[in-house]
Amino acid sequence: IASGILTGCGSADSEESTTEAEDVIITIGNLTDKTGVASGPMSIIDTALKDVVEYYNENDLIPGVTLEVIEYDDQYNPARDLPGYESLRQRGADFIHAAPPGAVPELLPRANEDKYVLFVETANMAPGELEGGYVFSLGVSPKYEAYTLLQWIAENHEKFPQDRPAKIGAAAWRDAYSNIWFAAAKEYVEANPDQYEWVDEFLVDFKFNWSAEIEALKDCDYVYIPVPPHVFVDDFRNVSDGHATFLGTEVQCAFMGVIENNDLWDELDGSLFIRVTPWYNETGPMIDLINQLLTEKHSPDQAQKFRDDGVTYLSAKQAYLMLDIVRQAVENVGAENFDSQALYDAATSWSFEMEGVEDFCSFDKTKRMSQNYYAVYEASGDDKTIYRMSDWMYQVMEPK
Repeated sequence: IASGILTGCGSADSEESTTEAEDVIITIGNLTDKTGVASGPMSIIDTALKDVVEYYNENDLIPGVTLEVIEYDDQYNPARDLPGYESLRQRGADFIHAAPPGAVPELLPRANEDKYVLFVETANMAPGELEGGYVFSLGVSPKYEAYTLLQWIAENHEKFPQDRPAKIGAAAWRDAYSNIWFAAAKEYVEANPDQYEWVDEFLVDFKFNWSAEIEALKDCDYVYIPVPPHVFVDDFRNVSDGHATFLGTEVQCAFMGVIENNDLWDELDGSLFIRVTPWYNETGPMIDLINQLLTEKHSPDQAQKFRDDGVTYLSAKQAYLMLDIVRQAVENVGAENFDSQALYDAATSWSFEMEGVEDFCSFDKTKRMSQNYYAVYEASGDDKTIYRMSDWMYQVMEPK
């Protein structure tokens, strides 16, 4: 934390000095990717973070505090995450925000050892691996996400088969998130054989030719689609009878711009996505603020581009929640006494109401993944957007 003194000088006739304490400066260390393979979407996350920081400062939402952001480019290389962590701390970061998912396993032991708070956009690991530590995920548990979506589909989707179990399969590039999601989906299917039949899953290395996987999955009722989705979606519709419903999450919603650019909204029509943030076409305090930031801080063309690109700018929600915890910490101990332990203490008793839902997001003494509620959205090929189809639902934590 940095603070300073603003000094004023008297007139020529009389010397008079007054001092007024300046705001305490709280510095956010932003570990990001500015030059690596994820620099495109990461740049939008960085923009959303800066926009929310400016909003907090301009509206004095944390009295007595000015927020600042410093950055480190990890080039989407996990080997650079620990040097980035050390660099940001040495440069005065009071806590760190990290968007690259690979940073979590690299930094978790060190953050816990140092008792230094690290907020991450997502943590692709089992919830228990983070329990009680200093790494707080502002995102979801892929495991609970999968359980919640499959239960909602079985109970609510109008296309769900009534005379047999629904056939389901999945395909994705090999990564920690997809691995957890697929395993959880299979657990749900095994626990509910009357609802689903698991056909097959494919976790593959980097590729764009999905012909073999599509052939194996073409008769499914539900198919979890890979990212980027455009080649798979197009080729699947060309070889299937069209009855399969595609499934996705916020991950696929980050590629809506790719769907638009490849004119694939008709092929995506009817797809279901489980999500955690209202879409741009909704109303409510959080999405109204996000749309306000887009309008006030960006040109109309740039704002529309952010919306068309998909979910990435909606990370402004995570930034807002993170700073709400900072606000609570300052309220608890005072701006001059703010430090990582005060932030940790505030986080472990923090709860946030959103969309009229209490405890929409929260942490506690052990819980380190904030999201509690989800909603299902459906793609409209005619309108080239997605619409919310469900109420906000508390996450399913065990298949039943």
